Amino acid sequence: MKITDNGPQPNAFDLETATKENANYRTVAWTGKYLQVTLMSIPPGSSIGLEAHPETDQFLRLDAGQGHVTMGPTEDNLNFQLDVSDGWSVQVPAGTWHDVINTGSEDMRLYVVYAPVHHTPGIVQKTADEAERDEESGRDTPPPWSVQPSQGEPDEKA
Repeated sequence: MKITDNGPQPNAFDLETATKENANYRTVAWTGKYLQVTLMSIPPGSSIGLEAHPETDQFLRLDAGQGHVTMGPTEDNLNFQLDVSDGWSVQVPAGTWHDVINTGSEDMRLYVVYAPVHHTPGIVQKTADEAERDEESGRDTPPPWSVQPSQGEPDEKA
């Protein structure tokens, strides 16, 4: 299924099918003024990476595979631990350290809703390394027409 991020215009697509078919680490599917939908594929034994977004709430839903969610107030205090699988959702409050680790034998497929917008509209990153390079180089940034928080704390990665 081909997904085209048409920016803050009306849009509709089969989210479950798109999520299950997405083989990229991250594909930005739709970018609005206030929130964004991304599709992710995490290989067995890999994770989204321990991180915290001080001013971004996240909603994640697994559509294939299984994993382990870990969250907490600091990177050294991850007091929320839960095994999840197809159909589970995870809500990450802004400022919470979090990670989702693929504990299964197949790619874990999920979608993520960010509020506010977090990535470049329509960007496709085949691997986590590519995503990291894009973030470090400034290639992966929210569009200027999205509503962003005031000059707050930057995102953190472990």
